[in-house]
This record gives sequence, C-alpha cells and structure tokens, in this order.
Amino acid sequence: MSPSPPGPLSFAAVDLGASSGRVMVGTVGPGTLELREAHRFPNRPVRAAGTLYWDVLGLYRGVLDGLRAAGRTVPEGRLTSVGVDSWAVDHGLLDASGALLGNPVHYRDGRTEGAAERAAAVMPPEELYAATGLQHQPFNTLHQLTAARGTSALAAARHLLLIPDLMAYWLTGEMGTELTNASTTQLVDPRTGDWARGVADAFGVDLSLFPPLRRPGDRAGELLGEVLEETGLAGPVPVTAVGSHDTASAVAGVPADGGGGDGAFAYIATGTWSLAGVELDAPVLTEESRRANFTNELGVDGTVRYLRNIMGLWLLQECLRAWEADGLRPELGTLLREAAKAPALRSVVDAGDPGFLAPGRMPERVADACRRTGQPVPRDPAETVRCVLDSLALAHRRAVADAQRLSGREVEVVHVVGGGVHNELLCQLTADACGLPVVAGPAEAAAFGNVLVQARAAGAVHGDLAGLRSLLRATQPLRHHEPMGDRDAWRRAEAAICA
Repeated sequence: MSPSPPGPLSFAAVDLGASSGRVMVGTVGPGTLELREAHRFPNRPVRAAGTLYWDVLGLYRGVLDGLRAAGRTVPEGRLTSVGVDSWAVDHGLLDASGALLGNPVHYRDGRTEGAAERAAAVMPPEELYAATGLQHQPFNTLHQLTAARGTSALAAARHLLLIPDLMAYWLTGEMGTELTNASTTQLVDPRTGDWARGVADAFGVDLSLFPPLRRPGDRAGELLGEVLEETGLAGPVPVTAVGSHDTASAVAGVPADGGGGDGAFAYIATGTWSLAGVELDAPVLTEESRRANFTNELGVDGTVRYLRNIMGLWLLQECLRAWEADGLRPELGTLLREAAKAPALRSVVDAGDPGFLAPGRMPERVADACRRTGQPVPRDPAETVRCVLDSLALAHRRAVADAQRLSGREVEVVHVVGGGVHNELLCQLTADACGLPVVAGPAEAAAFGNVLVQARAAGAVHGDLAGLRSLLRATQPLRHHEPMGDRDAWRRAEAAICA
C-alpha cells in the first residue's frame, strides 16, 4: 500500500459524453473530495457523404484546451495524474505507424442496420449472449466490425483503439485497451475478464488489433513532451487507466452505503442514455436475462454492471432540437414547470423502442407512437415533455424491477446520477414509478468515479469501492425523493406498454 501523501492532490478527469466533453479537476485528500470544472466543450458529430462521424480531432483539441485550463487552477501547474473516460463501442482504426485511418464512425450511423440479424446466422443469439453477456444493440463493436468487413480502412488497420484509449494514446504515445470499455465490444467473456476468443474466431475478428488489456488503476503512460508544451503542465504527469467507459466511472461514483442501510441499491446513470441496473459480483447469463435485454458489463474492482440501456434524455434533447429548428426556442426550465402541471400518464411510449435511436424530428415520432397505440397525442411541447418524462420513469421502473427479478438482488433505494439529476421532475417521477426512495446526485458521477480511481492509485485515498463511496457521501450534496401518488396508475401504464 502506498503511503498517504502529505496533503490533498489534484487530478484531471477527462470525461467525454455523446453531446459534450469536459475536463474536471478533482482535489482529494483525507476527508476531502472537491470537483470543479476547468473546461467544457461541445461534441458535435458530422455527417459527410452519407456517414455520421465523430469529430475526434475536435474532441482532442477540447481535451488539450481542458488540460491547459486545469493546469491554471493547480499550484505550479502540477497535476498528480490524468484519467480519460468516454462513451462505449466506438473506435478508431490506426495503421502500423499509429496514424488514424479516418474519423471514427458514430454508433447512431445506419451502417450497422441488419448487422445483428447477419450475426445470428454466424452464431445463435443465445450462444453469443452466453459467451459475452451483452444485450442486443445494433451498434455493438462486434456489429460495427462486421459491417466494416471488406473496407479499405479495416484492411489497412493494424490497431483498434476505443475512444478513451485513442485519447490516452495521443496523450502518451502508449497503447492499451481498458477492460470496462472493452467489455462493451461483445468480444469479452464477463466471467474471466478476458477476450472471448471463440466469438472472435467465429466472426473473423482479429483480436491482435486490440492492444493489451488494462484495468482501472493501471498506469497508462505519461504525458508526452509535446503535450506538456501544448498545455503548459509541469511534468512528469502520469496517465492512469480509470473505468474508461463513462458508465463504469459513473457507477463507481454512486454514493451508496455499502455497509447496510441503502447497501441494496439500484442505480440509474442518466444522460443521453439511461443505464439502469444493479451492481453484482458475477454476470447473469441466463436465457431469461437475454430475452429481457440485460447486459453484463464489467466495472471497477471486478464488479459487473448488470443493466439495461434506455433511450434516456436523448428523447428530450432531440425534441428541443426540433423545436429550436422550427423557431420556437422553448426554455427548458419553463417547459419542465409546465410539464409538471400536465396530466400524468396521459400518454406513454416505449423509451426502449429502436425507432427513437436515430436523430431527427422526435416530437413527431413521439406523437406517431402515441397514435399507433391509441393514446391521446400530445397537444403542445409541455405535454410532449410530460409524455417523454413519464415514459422514461416507466422505463426506469421496468428496468429496476427486472434487474431485481433476474439477479435475485433486492433493492431498497435507487441512486440517480449524471445529468438527469438536474431534472427534479424526472427524479420524482422515477421515485413514484419505482415505488422506492430516490437519492439524486452527484450530477458529475463519472468525473467523481474517474478521479477517485486515480486518487486511490496515487495513494491519496485507500480502500475498496465502499470506502470510495463513503467519501462521496460525506462530501457531496444529495437530494432525496420519496415515492408519492397512485402506484396503480404506473402499473396500468406499464401493462399498456407491455401489451
């Protein structure tokens, strides 16, 4: 065990989300955990020649700008380390010299349409699930690689780096594949934490494209001299592998009580997606679990994130984008206040419907879904927002209930973390729908989890996940929502969706 340092240390968390990136500075010491934003920047995908790409160089520029800003907030521009997390499944292909062969393709691009059906012809879905524990998602890395077969980029590729690993490579010049994110590729066995080689062989995936696996807390290199010069940071600055899938970091940042109390918890990591489930010691690989579309992704300290992907605040974000394009420019706070007054559960849609996955004209798609199911069509933006939030709360209810049933893990409290923490109406509706207390916060759970893993690796804190979470509970403001209202109304709405 590393000796405790003399005082609080500073860590930079690079946290890249699907709609924005941020660099946060965490200060950690005995009884101390503070987080402040150094820099935030947009993440704007670009459509070119019919393909939707990530602007990965723009993101890297944002990371460098963020590290420069972070250095200005710490004594002598000295950071203890840097950690990087991002969304999952997407990747960059590099040639033998380490040069990027093209912008990474966005998981919402249509190139993987039909890929899951083609995969079923190679390996039955139940066999694939038993080997990897991954839920059906058309954009899983395995399906992306299947769709890319025969392309010049894949033929020329000698390395494949998931997005946070790509950023870490550009920062350090060293390649690795962090395990929590690798577990979302549908190429990892969640029982062993190693590659599912039988799956890779069956699908013709060359696992030598992936650099060696790393685990949260491993050293991932040091900032290159050119990066130090660009950012003004005082070297040397190690880069530490964290839970590089942002949900892995967010779940590590759940302020749950591991010593009883609310130790039996479910979590909902909210943002563009809602990731709702429970934390387990071992995967659930049953056929019933597969049919319920639950995934087994690996977390910090060998845990399993047993969860279901729900479309999340993407539905609301796309509604706002459509209204702004129409010149309405509604103010979100006003819309939420009006939505709170709208009739509850007047109309609900299936928030997991793949018809909501692609960008564009979400209010019309929500209205069409209501019309198809014989429900009243929302009459204005406030009613559309209420429909979306009721539907998300209902999806949270179903996911939490199914996670308990399938895993055998009883839940006493639901922790909501991530951007949805700011949406008090959604948090209250989630408590009402689940019939369980909801603890909301922190909003920047992924950055907190990122920082805490770095801090433990540096010796600024010690202990297991429960110990890290106890520091969160002691230092961060949290809001509590008790369930209210007619629980039978939620059961009726759920029955209507499941009919």
